[in-house]
Amino acid sequence: MAIVNRLSWVTGGPQGSGVDTAANIFAKACALGGLYLFGKREYHSNIKGEHSYFSIHVSESPVRAHVDHIDMLVVFDAETLFRHALHVVSDGVIVYDASITGSSIDDVPTLERSKRDELRSLLSSHSLEGTVDGMLRLLESQGVRLYAIPCHDLLQDIASKRGEPSLSRLMRMVNIMMLSSSLALLEYDQQVLADAIRYVFRAKKSIADLNVDAALYTYNYTKAKYVNEDGGIRYRLVAGKPMHDMLLVQGNQSVALGKMVAGCRFQTYYPITPASDESEFLEANELLDGRGSVVVIQTEDEIAAICMAIGAGLSGTRASTSTSGPGFSLMVEALGWAGINEVPVVVTLYQRAGPSTGLPTRHEQGDLLFAIHAGHGEFPRAVIASGDVEEAFYDAVRAFNYAERYQLPVIHIVDKAIANSVVTCRAFNTTLVRIDRGMLMDTAGAAATVSDGSYMRFRFTGDGISPRVRLGTPDAVFWNTGDEHDERGHITEDPDLRVRMMDKRMGKLELLLKELSSDEQAIMHGHSSDATVISWGSTKGAILDAIDMLRARDGIEMNFVQVRLLNPFPSAVVSSMLERTRMLIDVEMNYSAQLSKLLRANLQRDADYHVVKYNGRPMSSSEVYEALKGIITGGIKSKRVVLRHGV
Repeated sequence: MAIVNRLSWVTGGPQGSGVDTAANIFAKACALGGLYLFGKREYHSNIKGEHSYFSIHVSESPVRAHVDHIDMLVVFDAETLFRHALHVVSDGVIVYDASITGSSIDDVPTLERSKRDELRSLLSSHSLEGTVDGMLRLLESQGVRLYAIPCHDLLQDIASKRGEPSLSRLMRMVNIMMLSSSLALLEYDQQVLADAIRYVFRAKKSIADLNVDAALYTYNYTKAKYVNEDGGIRYRLVAGKPMHDMLLVQGNQSVALGKMVAGCRFQTYYPITPASDESEFLEANELLDGRGSVVVIQTEDEIAAICMAIGAGLSGTRASTSTSGPGFSLMVEALGWAGINEVPVVVTLYQRAGPSTGLPTRHEQGDLLFAIHAGHGEFPRAVIASGDVEEAFYDAVRAFNYAERYQLPVIHIVDKAIANSVVTCRAFNTTLVRIDRGMLMDTAGAAATVSDGSYMRFRFTGDGISPRVRLGTPDAVFWNTGDEHDERGHITEDPDLRVRMMDKRMGKLELLLKELSSDEQAIMHGHSSDATVISWGSTKGAILDAIDMLRARDGIEMNFVQVRLLNPFPSAVVSSMLERTRMLIDVEMNYSAQLSKLLRANLQRDADYHVVKYNGRPMSSSEVYEALKGIITGGIKSKRVVLRHGV
C-alpha cells in the first residue's frame, strides 16, 4: 500500500560536505510543492570533518517535531550508513553512493570506539563482516530496500556532456545528486526540484545551472533504472500548489525578523553557537527598505556586548544582545546594573547543553533557573520562553514591549532546537504587532515630575513606572550609577529610601502579571482530560504531536499546559488551568526538572511524573508518545523517566 505525503527523510555526511545544502533544497522543494515539514539539524562542534545530519519530517498536514524512525536514508558516506541505518523501518529505503561499498568500520575514524564495537558485535552475531557491504546485507535481510547510485560514473557522463575536463570541481555535487535520486524514487516533480535548486543557489546562476543539470541527469537515471524497471518504492511525495500564506523559515531567522519588525535598531553579540546565526542574519539584512537600519556590532566579549546594548537602551534605542549559556554567564553583573537603573534591554538566550562549554552545538533546557536568578541581589526581570519558530517571532516583539513598558531587562529564552529547526509555518502577521514604548517622553517638560518643572528619572509613582527620557534630552539631568539612589539618581544609603526603591522596582513584577493577558502567561491546549502535561519552550511541538498520536492510536485524551512566562511566575493562571488535573506530568529537556521546582515554589504542587532528557538531542514526538502512553496505561511505574534517543 502506497504511503503518500508522509515521510521521515534523513541525510548525513562530514561537516562541510554539503549536508545542509542538500537538506535545504529538499525542504524548499517540499515547501514549493505545498507540503508541511519540520526539519532538525544536528552537527558537531568543529568546522569540518565530523558527522552532521539533517532529518526532515514531511506531511500534507502540519507537523511540529521530528520522529525517531527513518523512512528514507540518503547516504553519501560510510559513517552516515553506520550511524543511522538501524533506525530505518522495515520496507524503508536507503539510497547510497555506490563508491562507499568497500569501506569498513575501521575506515571511519570519527566513529566512537564504543560505536565501532557495538556495530562489529552486531554484524558478527549475524555472521557478517564489519563493512558497508555487511551492513547492507543485514539491512536487506530486515526488509530495507537498497538503491545504489554510481555517482562517479554519472559525474563522468555529466563532465563529458558539459565539456568539463576536471571531475574535482564536480565532486562537490554528489550531495545534490543523492538528494535528486531520493526524489526520483519518491516520484516527486522534477521541475519543483529544479526550482528549489535555483532558489538555494539564486545568488550564483552558473552554479545553479550546473547543479540543476547534475540533479536532473541523476533523477532521470534513477527513475529509469529503479522506478520504471521494478515499480519503485511504496513512498510517494506528490507536489501540489504552494501555499501563499506559508513560510519556510529557520528559528534564528524568525527571531531576527521579529526584532526587525519590533523596531530593534541596535544588536550586539560575541560569536557563540547557536546564537551567532541570528546576528549574522541581521547583519545580512540590516537595511530595512527605507525604514532605517539595524546596527549590528560584533564586540570583543559578552561583557562589552550587554554593556553596549544597555547604553543604547539609555539613548532610547530599542536594543538587544544575543548569546547562549557561557556568554550569558559573563553578562550577569551588567544585567544587575540594568535592573537597578531600570533600563529596558533585551537578552535573547539560546540555550545549549552545559555546564561550562558543555556540548556547544547540542540542545538542552538547562538555563531556566539561571535566567530567573542570575545576578547578586534582587532586581526585576521578565523571562519568557518560545515554544516554536512561529512563537519566537511574536515573542521577539513582546520582549521589547515588556522591556520598555516596565523598564526592566527581558530575557527571551529560545534554544538550539528552535534556532536550528527549519519549518513551514503560517506567514507572520505583522498587523498583529503592536509597539508599546511605555513612558518614553520626547522632552524634559513632558516628563517633568515635580512642580518646579525639574526632571526626576526615578520618581516614585503609583505603579512604579517613572517617565523616561533619552540621554541628552535638553533640561533633563539625571544620574545613573550601580549604587542605590534617590529619585534623581544620586547615590544614597538611606534605609527608608532603600526600602521604597526596592518596593518600586520589584513591584513591577506584580504589575506585569496584572496587565499581561492569560495567553501571554500560559496556554492550555485541550480541556477534555484530567491528565495534563506541563512544560515550557521547545518541547511544545513534540508534546502536541504525541498527544495527537495518543488520541488517534489509543483513544487517550490529554491536556497540555505550556508555560510561556517563567518570571514572574504566573501562579494564578497556571493554578486555574490545573484545577481539574488528577495526574500531572512534567516534560523537560534538563536533568533536574527545573519547571517542577518553580511549581513547588509557587503553587506548592509537584508533578506526579517527570519525563526528562539531557543527552543533547531534542525530544521527538515518538519518544514522548511512548513515555506518555506508558505512564497513562501503567506500563511505566517509575516517577522519573529519562529519554535517551539520539545519534
